[in-house]
Amino acid sequence: MYISSLQNPRIKEIVHLRQSRKRRQAGKFLIDGRREVQRALASHFPVVEIYYAPEFLREETLEWMATREKTALEWIEVSPAVFEKIAYGEREEGILAVANSVEQTLEEMLETLPTDTPPLIGVLEGVEKPGNIGAILRSADGAGLSALIVADPQTDLFNPNTIRASLGTIFSVPICTASSEDVVQTLTRRGISLYAALVDGAIPYTQADFTHPAAIVLGSEAWGLSPTFRQPGIQPIFLPMLGIADSLNVSTTAAILFYEALRQRTKGSTVKRELLSG
Repeated sequence: MYISSLQNPRIKEIVHLRQSRKRRQAGKFLIDGRREVQRALASHFPVVEIYYAPEFLREETLEWMATREKTALEWIEVSPAVFEKIAYGEREEGILAVANSVEQTLEEMLETLPTDTPPLIGVLEGVEKPGNIGAILRSADGAGLSALIVADPQTDLFNPNTIRASLGTIFSVPICTASSEDVVQTLTRRGISLYAALVDGAIPYTQADFTHPAAIVLGSEAWGLSPTFRQPGIQPIFLPMLGIADSLNVSTTAAILFYEALRQRTKGSTVKRELLSG
């Protein structure tokens, strides 16, 4: 199929999917860029259509497309003008996918986690910037977290900025949304210790024990953590701040805490790294 008309119903639907409300209504979202599309397919995410404009495709994308497996997935060629219309911002890599949204409950996600190692879970409460969620997903993927929970979300998970900032890791890290109350009750019931990152935390993060089942909780930069994550039984931790600033960007804080947990869990052993192509 080839589409050159900006008035084509499929093209109009894609433009609508740039809006959060339309994504929720349709149960679909967009994936921009070769790397992100590849990682969605590799993770067996329910991609249903791929749109591409040969004029914008890079050599590595053409090579990948030439060797792709034949599946029921629909590949639709579009004109340069059409692709410029549907591309996200100035990102014109020549390829874009439409996927069905996949939502699971907190309990469903936890049931899918491996049982051979103690779970290490990231929790983000009320984080309003999609780019921060995406950056935290990259750190979660790199540090080997079991899953990421977005508590009381302020944006939909599959916002284009989240996908872009995550570099496609949103398709490999188990992720779900839930209320803050449900997160505390469910994780506590499952014997997972909660560590809340707070400016006025009781102990430095290096004294926290992340080697057992643990959840690292971070709040929004605007409001911090709600009282739900300041209850007895939740360990408040802090990062030392030696300058005039009292806190770091939430994605930076997440990276530090996630990798401290990785350091503790791999202390005395050799960490193997897999170099991913693409």
